[in-house]
Amino acid sequence: MFEDKTKVLLIMPQGLLDQARGFAGAATSKLKGPVSLQMVLRALIHEGLKGDGARAVLANIEGQVQAVRQIRSRAARRGSGTAEQRTRPSGVRRTRSRRTR
Repeated sequence: MFEDKTKVLLIMPQGLLDQARGFAGAATSKLKGPVSLQMVLRALIHEGLKGDGARAVLANIEGQVQAVRQIRSRAARRGSGTAEQRTRPSGVRRTRSRRTR
């Protein structure tokens, strides 16, 4: 099952994560063995990709796409600082070293 592993960063709302933790706790009680949050998320993703609930999964994805578009368009409308500040994620300005002066 774990021959071909890869790492993934998953960003999700706190409420959804809390629900998954609750599910892991319930599964631990029912199965009388340790069930991790990772196991629960892996199972939910696997079941979601099977295609049985394709419409619900697609609707969820559509909602996420629209949310990302709204966030990005708000950020673009605001526009902040100079071009250098926009390209540097930290917003810290570059300073010249003494050697290059």
